[in-house]
Amino acid sequence: MKYGWYDFAGNVGVAMMVFAYLLLQMGKLRINDVSYSLTNAIGAVLVLISLLYSFNLSAFLVESFWLLISLFGLIKFLRSTRQTNA
Repeated sequence: MKYGWYDFAGNVGVAMMVFAYLLLQMGKLRINDVSYSLTNAIGAVLVLISLLYSFNLSAFLVESFWLLISLFGLIKFLRSTRQTNA
């Protein structure tokens, strides 16, 4: 089995998402923290990059939705920040 840079990127992405979830469960992050959504979005992008080289439809679907939901959280955070500052 060949281990390419894209495999490493995917593994880093998975580690980021799992670590963010662990910190959430430990109470170190809150669900509405921008760092939680941002970490999940970056992690999902890294996994999606790895899937470009070794495609798996199920993983692609999960990561695509994970990215969309994370982007939703980021947009929600940005909107609440603008309303607070206005």
